[in-house]
Amino acid sequence: MNRYPLWKNLVVLAVLLVGLFFALPNVFDQDPAMEVSGTRRAEVNEQTESRVREILKTAGIEAKGVEPKPGKLLLRFQDSESQLRAKEALEDALGSNYTLALTLSTDVPGWLRTAGAQPMYLGLDLRGGIHVLIDVDMDAAVAKAMERYAGDIRTLLRENKLRYTTVSQDTEGVLVKFKDAAVRDEALEAIGSEFRDLLIDAGDQGADFLVTARMGRQEQQAVRRFALDQNITTLRNRVNALGVSEPIIQQQGERRIVVQLPGAQDPGKLKEILGATATLEYRLEDTEHNVQDAIDGRVPPGSKLYYTRDGQPILLKKRLIVTGNQITDASSGFDQRSGQPAVFVSLDGQGARRMRNVTTENVGKPMAVVFIESRTETRYVDGRKITRKIPVQEVISVANILEPFGRRFQTTGLDSPGEARDLALLLRAGALAAPIDIVEERTIGPSLGQDNIDQGFRSVVIGMILVMIFMAVYYRVFGLVADLALVTNLVLIVAILSMLQATLTLPGIAGIVLTVGMAVDANVLIFERIREEIRNGSTPQASIHAGYEKALSTIVDANITTLIAAVVLFSFGTGPIKGFAVTLFIGILTSMFTSIIGTRAVVNLIYGGRRVQKLAI
Repeated sequence: MNRYPLWKNLVVLAVLLVGLFFALPNVFDQDPAMEVSGTRRAEVNEQTESRVREILKTAGIEAKGVEPKPGKLLLRFQDSESQLRAKEALEDALGSNYTLALTLSTDVPGWLRTAGAQPMYLGLDLRGGIHVLIDVDMDAAVAKAMERYAGDIRTLLRENKLRYTTVSQDTEGVLVKFKDAAVRDEALEAIGSEFRDLLIDAGDQGADFLVTARMGRQEQQAVRRFALDQNITTLRNRVNALGVSEPIIQQQGERRIVVQLPGAQDPGKLKEILGATATLEYRLEDTEHNVQDAIDGRVPPGSKLYYTRDGQPILLKKRLIVTGNQITDASSGFDQRSGQPAVFVSLDGQGARRMRNVTTENVGKPMAVVFIESRTETRYVDGRKITRKIPVQEVISVANILEPFGRRFQTTGLDSPGEARDLALLLRAGALAAPIDIVEERTIGPSLGQDNIDQGFRSVVIGMILVMIFMAVYYRVFGLVADLALVTNLVLIVAILSMLQATLTLPGIAGIVLTVGMAVDANVLIFERIREEIRNGSTPQASIHAGYEKALSTIVDANITTLIAAVVLFSFGTGPIKGFAVTLFIGILTSMFTSIIGTRAVVNLIYGGRRVQKLAI
């Protein structure tokens, strides 16, 4: 009686061994580290590694290790002071061609990493991470909206066959000039009926008759709110597409966004993607005017001078066909005919109609694809760090329109498959509604995180010790068995968090502490039932059997209600609450396994299959 079959004992042993294996990486220390990754203009190779080693040697900084990884270098240091000194030295020597990101890297042995065992992620409050404060350029958002209005007004006037002289716009509004007062009055009525949100005025200026369209205060506020909300959504989509665990992206004030990225796998890439403003614009080439005249300063009113990536000038029409805002999906691949990297683009309904109309009217004419991004250049002048944004607009592709197309097409002319993947990610996540500027960046170092880890660890240890002392004193041998199950339960929680690559935060540690207290509840119910059976005159073996069997339904009912609460917390909670819910959910499942199956296996090994006169309980 009270004996498990061999296979069940082997299952319990296997679960324990697997748990120990996957929990093991968490006992290794984390080294202050730095990732060196290249931008589109530079790549990380053996020459880069040699150069980095030489820079560190010249600066008198000793690196604990330099590990080449795909597309980047991982530098390990003995302490955070060496890490910060190395960042300053490398920034000064490498310039803006490389991205440097501070991080922490666990010193897990290679054989564990090869077997797939990785430590669990720690949240920003424990491990540290990247804290970024972003400012949204609201004036640019309003100017961008006015540019769209200017293009829509040009289209409206053409559709109504109303001849105008010029259409210009600035942050104040759109100005349309006419030579005829009657035409001006017709345009005034057409623009006023089509754009009811704008303030429309008429006026005269010498021989010109004017129509002015301006945004009111409420409309400008709406544009600013939309730009902020759209940028928050876009940044969240970009971060989620890179698989960052539990990012925090939220509004601060009227024009700023806070981004916290804990447990980042690739912080260098995150910073690059976060600050990127890459998008595409599709414009027709102006073949009616001379490019040389534009270079000499005589740019036609309806055109704009651009340059290709190899420096060749090209004249494009100001009228936009579609922009990144109208792209609903994008994926990277290769052009079947040329084998070049390509981005396959899908447009929304409005963009598809405009693209179809333009390509139908201009079959045989060239259309250009303009790649737009904002690059950050960092320089040191007199020991001071100076960072500035450099807007870049490059024509990456010019091709004749062979036939009309609309919703889905491809764009080529990219430098590499990596650039195609990055551009597809940015387009898929959505274009930024307004330019952003990273005004504050903090890398939360190991000092604050280590204090939190130590305090959290102490709380778990103290809680466990107190519970274990109580169980050992009150339930004797059975209490020691429950203590063994409690330790095993903690190991299994850590192992599952590591296997899932979940993020552990301070609320998560609170969930573990709560689980430690709850983990012995099931054993208390079982042990009290065994005591009751003994008092009722049952034999020790029968008492053990009845204790586990009769207390099972009560244990399951109590834990199911807590599981439901954990699921609700995870479904409707935010990041910290989700962290608490995850550890609580996992802890309940593991505690049921250890307190019911695990302790039964140990009790069976101690008392099962032999005559027992008295139980130490």
